[in-house]
Amino acid sequence: MNRKDDNLKALGHSSQIPVSYAPEVLEAFENQHPERDYWVQFNCPEFTAMCPITGQPDFAEIKIMYIPDRRMVESKSLKLYLFSFRNHGEFHEDCVNTIMDDLIKLMDPRYIEVLGLFVPRGGISIHPYANYGRPGTMYEQLAAQRLAAYRPF
Repeated sequence: MNRKDDNLKALGHSSQIPVSYAPEVLEAFENQHPERDYWVQFNCPEFTAMCPITGQPDFAEIKIMYIPDRRMVESKSLKLYLFSFRNHGEFHEDCVNTIMDDLIKLMDPRYIEVLGLFVPRGGISIHPYANYGRPGTMYEQLAAQRLAAYRPF
């Protein structure tokens, strides 16, 4: 298989970790199997963001699952992007929705879901979940079904 991804900047090169939220570091490449549905899953067990009110760090595992269409996210750029949240002040729910929105903008996937398993602070943990299915397709129905069936524990 001949894959030409000369436009990728992060893969195979040393990279600076962004010091603030940086959606511009996300990169995509062409899906080599756009004719088929399949899942791609990423787990980031060391996600960090900052509480926008207290400035204290929030720690989480971020899980991303998607069914690609024509474009896929390059994993090193995703890692740099997720690291860019470490000094960014955003509530847990906003982090999950921002990540999903940025990945939709980058890839236009058939389906995507993002789950944040945030570590408890003050005795309460928060596990926001967001999903999206391309409107007018069976993936929109999949999103509705998975959201209705979602059980975090």
